[in-house]
Amino acid sequence: MIRRDGDRLVVEGPVTLDTVPELATELEGHLGQGDAVVDFGGVTDVDSSAVALVLEWRRQAERRSVSLRLANTPEALQNLAKLYGVLELLPLAR
Repeated sequence: MIRRDGDRLVVEGPVTLDTVPELATELEGHLGQGDAVVDFGGVTDVDSSAVALVLEWRRQAERRSVSLRLANTPEALQNLAKLYGVLELLPLAR
């Protein structure tokens, strides 16, 4: 589930194979409102499908010409992205 908290979109619960299809669609609706910071602070679990999800979100943002940044990205997600050689593609907030 994604909920808006001010200027942030907070992802809550697991980001796994079971939840990725819904999360992909859900964020696309929010991107229609402009630039977004996606906060993973409420995420309870990730698997390798989370990497694919973030890359899809990035593509969605690029298609809409909006900025997308990830905040509070779980270490597990970053480690998986590093393992797959795509860490530099993740739009991590600095």
